[in-house]
Amino acid sequence: MTDTKRVVLSSDHAAIDLRQTLAAHIAQAGWEVVDIGPTTPESTHYPLHGKAAAERVASGDCTLGILLCGTGQGIMMAANKVPGIRCGVCSDTFSARMIRQHNNANMLSIGARVIGEGQAIDIVDAFLKAEFEGGRHATRVDMIEE
Repeated sequence: MTDTKRVVLSSDHAAIDLRQTLAAHIAQAGWEVVDIGPTTPESTHYPLHGKAAAERVASGDCTLGILLCGTGQGIMMAANKVPGIRCGVCSDTFSARMIRQHNNANMLSIGARVIGEGQAIDIVDAFLKAEFEGGRHATRVDMIEE
């Protein structure tokens, strides 16, 4: 398990450009970025990319993860199949902050065909800056994990 601030990014073909923009932004914010692709626009399968990124977070190799596909929904569903992953789709900063503060989410999913670049950057910033509040929320997260 690493103590450095490492974030894994992955997407399907629909979100390559936005993922690369977010990767650069996140690196500028001081995070070590692990971008696991894809890099070419050929059609690809989001479940494979969601699982691969989720496994990086679940293993402790990366602190957090950010996923993207057309809607953010499919890749999120794939990631949540990996034990220990709590991933939510967010299209606003309030939700992105709350999934970290109240649900201890360790992954964020964004729909590249749903929101624009500026909003995506704001959502990522809200997610990365938020911290789990613990307390009564820890009991609920434990219930999710069970």
